[in-house]
Amino acid sequence: MNKKKELQINSLAAKLRNKSLEMAFKAGKHGAHLGGGLSLVEVFATLYGGVISIDANNPTEENHDRVIVSKGHCVLSYFSVLNEFGFLNDEELASFETNGSMLHGHSTRDVKRGIEFSGGSLGLGLSYAIGVALAGKLNNRSYRVYAIIGDGECNEGIIWEAFMSAAHFNLDNLTVIIDHNKLQYDGDVTKIMNMGNLKAKLNAFGFYTIEVDGHNICQLIEAFQNRISGKPHAIVAHTVKGKGVSFMENKKEWHHAVLSSEQFNLAISEQ
Repeated sequence: MNKKKELQINSLAAKLRNKSLEMAFKAGKHGAHLGGGLSLVEVFATLYGGVISIDANNPTEENHDRVIVSKGHCVLSYFSVLNEFGFLNDEELASFETNGSMLHGHSTRDVKRGIEFSGGSLGLGLSYAIGVALAGKLNNRSYRVYAIIGDGECNEGIIWEAFMSAAHFNLDNLTVIIDHNKLQYDGDVTKIMNMGNLKAKLNAFGFYTIEVDGHNICQLIEAFQNRISGKPHAIVAHTVKGKGVSFMENKKEWHHAVLSSEQFNLAISEQ
């Protein structure tokens, strides 16, 4: 990847982190899923800024790449990137979690605005993504499917059934990104349900798997580009919950929380 593109994506990530914090603060007493939204900032920036092919002016074009966000509570960074690329306007973004808004605490499908899947019930999005990828194969479409799931979400049995299906159908048009921030709502993922070495397990299930620093743009770009024909692709992105805000990082209490004015100002000052 050339240096100019790397700088552009890093700049985009900085914008997304700031917008995410602003959205969370404006949500007021409703609060927001800060931890898992901030951990995915660089993943979304890289996907939309340097990987996928999709046009906000023609979002239903049959060969546009699909981003399936199974981890539906990461909306702070997700809605922010959709705003940056023209799928959501500033007024819509500012309405986040207000009465009558289409933007809730979990993403809701609205094809016209680039949202492919209604997230919320964890575990379901990967199976949906596999169906979309399989349909692409059967209909000779050129699009690729990118499914974003959480490491806590991998506690769901349906996730592992989906992994088996992806390999069985040789879905090399599918990339699964695991946000491996190592914390879920109830605490450390190794204490809630220790899944061991995710890369080794995914490889055993028939995936071609790459582990990366999920906040390193160069590593992410290389991982998205490095695929093998005939195999589904997985990226285990090692991330930090609440990344970019010192008092939130690696704190399960910030999975979902309310930002005070003082906390917001401090968070913004650190960007």
